[in-house]
Amino acid sequence: MRTGNWAALASAAVWAIGYAGVAHACDTAAPLSSATTLPDAQTAASGGNIVVTARRRAENLEQVPLAVSVVDGGLIDRSYTVNTQQLSLLVPSLAYSSANPRNTAFTIRGLGSSVVAVSQANDGLEPGVGFYVDQVYHARPATAAFDFSDIERIEVLRGPQGTLFGKNTTAGAINVVTRLPTFTPEASEEVSVGSYNFVQAKVSASGPLVGDTLAFRLSGVTTRRDGFIRNAVSGAKQNGIGTQAIRGQLLFRPTTDVSLHVTADFTNFESECCTQVYLRVGQSLRPAARQYAALAAGLNYAPPSTNPYDRVTDIDAPLGVNTSEGGVSAIADWNLGFGTLTSVSAWRFWNWDAANDRDYTGLPIQQIQHIPSRQDQFSQELRLASNGEHRLGYVAGLYYFDQKVVGRPNSVYGSQAAYWLIGPTTGTGANAVAVPANLLDGYGTDGSTRLKEDSYAAFAELNYKILPRVTATGGLRYTYEVKDGNYATFVFGGLQTNNPALLNAKLGVLRPQSYDAHDTESNLSGRANLAWQMTDRVLAYGSYARGFKSGGINLSGLPLNTQNQAVLTTAVIRPERNQTYEIGVKSQLFDRRLTVNLAGYLTDVRDFQATLVDSSQTVALRGYLSNIPKVTVKGAEADVTAQITRNLQLRGNVAYADGRYKDYPAGPCPLEVQTNATTACNLTGRPLAGLSKWSETIGLNYAVPFRSGAVILHGDSNFRTSYYSDPTLSRYTLIDGFNQTNASLGFRAASGLEVAVFVRNLFDANYIQNLTIQAGNSGLILGTPSEPRVIGITLRARQS
Repeated sequence: MRTGNWAALASAAVWAIGYAGVAHACDTAAPLSSATTLPDAQTAASGGNIVVTARRRAENLEQVPLAVSVVDGGLIDRSYTVNTQQLSLLVPSLAYSSANPRNTAFTIRGLGSSVVAVSQANDGLEPGVGFYVDQVYHARPATAAFDFSDIERIEVLRGPQGTLFGKNTTAGAINVVTRLPTFTPEASEEVSVGSYNFVQAKVSASGPLVGDTLAFRLSGVTTRRDGFIRNAVSGAKQNGIGTQAIRGQLLFRPTTDVSLHVTADFTNFESECCTQVYLRVGQSLRPAARQYAALAAGLNYAPPSTNPYDRVTDIDAPLGVNTSEGGVSAIADWNLGFGTLTSVSAWRFWNWDAANDRDYTGLPIQQIQHIPSRQDQFSQELRLASNGEHRLGYVAGLYYFDQKVVGRPNSVYGSQAAYWLIGPTTGTGANAVAVPANLLDGYGTDGSTRLKEDSYAAFAELNYKILPRVTATGGLRYTYEVKDGNYATFVFGGLQTNNPALLNAKLGVLRPQSYDAHDTESNLSGRANLAWQMTDRVLAYGSYARGFKSGGINLSGLPLNTQNQAVLTTAVIRPERNQTYEIGVKSQLFDRRLTVNLAGYLTDVRDFQATLVDSSQTVALRGYLSNIPKVTVKGAEADVTAQITRNLQLRGNVAYADGRYKDYPAGPCPLEVQTNATTACNLTGRPLAGLSKWSETIGLNYAVPFRSGAVILHGDSNFRTSYYSDPTLSRYTLIDGFNQTNASLGFRAASGLEVAVFVRNLFDANYIQNLTIQAGNSGLILGTPSEPRVIGITLRARQS
């Protein structure tokens, strides 16, 4: 079935269910506690109360006047959603882009981290989408690329969350909640095998250690899969998966009013990953001799395939990823009667190293590309939340965050780099100097980067019932942040020469840079909300939220001016300020068998932070941070769940978003209008990069009783329309719309044993996940093709 047909089917399913009616469930809120007992996922899915902690208290999802998408652990298991990339297939407003784990970016409603794959990894840029696991903020988006293990639920909060969540979440937040230790013994085991030598094993065990005072939980997952991209030269299967994770938890509850939850975890990812394949060639206005067709012909080079869905490469430089992350956290809760005092303390680390072939060809242009990094963070939060249901409720607290990131960027060019990046001469006319073929052979750079950040915040949010059915909410957060950055690199190697023209040619490719940068910011952000319980089953709300993201520090090198000197004024970029207006309705009908949540919003962002690529004046692409004066996004979303019968559930989600560069008079130029001259292009009014106008998901769960168990059918399908993958909005960087459908069919026995057959990408859809413009700006466009169809079988067992 073509993607257009799936789009029509998705829209029809969502709106047909959505127009059927509305209703709402209202339950008493409770303070967030590490020992909170949540409803069974199956009960929640069938119309019971879904408990979330979107406002740092345990509340019924339908009582929270915010746009929140929830994926519970049962759906995660049934849909074989093993990481955040696959999570985006279940939540239409969430988008994921990743050229490798380090270059990972999330957007919600089109806002968040940059989608430029070549330079998302700038350590001085804060993510716009916050990633939290068990109340702990993870500062580097790369840590969200690992596999899920033993998950209770995942909440995706849409829009600014700068009041209660611990960091600068201007676009939204992904809040992961893992399963807690239990005082009743339980265990689960799961093994999956599939095509491409896919093997995954998951285990978990929980139970008491000391009566009803001390309990433990131990969880682990290991995943292996061959790569989908074949290297035509070496025969290697590249872009595979190799990950292991373990997490241990202790829950200490000496009294009914006091609990301490301690967690330690470690995750490792090691694989021959990540590369891209030939996608297309774009034409610029540069001399034909300096564009891909002529350059490749001059070396008698042809890619192994010009069809990206052959999934073939011929890269000749080392490739590999070795990254790990982990940490320790302690969450203490003390019920004081009138409220609950919570302390969240955490230390985390992230290690990264990878080898890349940044020319993505079999030519010896760039032979080494590494950016090894180490990140350490410490956070401390103190929070007081009111207990019970009263006319006045509150959450208030203090937050401290400390982060240090050190890196060592290094790269080395090969024997064909001078030909590809500079050309036969350094210029034209009488002053032209012939370029030796080995001018850049062995020419490289090495150095160090360092970021130190301290963030302090105080926050409070009050809920006040103006009338029995009308509640006003107001919250403020004051943030003070200090950042210091250092960047220092030197160059070495290549042909030794005293010729000024040749020296300048080498420096045009790699130039030593050394600079320090300092930034201090303070800001008052917050939100106001008015919620009206129209009936016992219908909630309407309107809200205003203001988000803040502190200024960034360029830690990937600075752009150059016309004299080929670093532009020091670009070392620090301005903070980003976001304001969102939202209205919504949350409702349930037919004894809670039909749930319909609707939201409409308008977001304005001033000084939108983005990672741009200066490709118009230097031969090597150079990524740097910058501000876009104004960006706007407006849209509407619908989340619908219908329990048709006791055994049949349908889900439908649709997100419409129209994002624009509202004010962008001097943006980067698309490839098709680039010349050798330094230029800027007016992108005002053009679409926002990385944002699909429509994104839709439909899903079903169907259980048929059979003997002493049930046959269970699950399916979900996601469709997204086309979007630009680069802020230049070049027509060559447009990614076509796509559809992916996943399904599983299994039998679950009453004893807890289960066997299931699963298929990911059921219809073997071909699409591009992300793309990159080749370093050197020849016009070659590379892409990461979709994963082909994977078929497998899973065995599960549960004991309780």
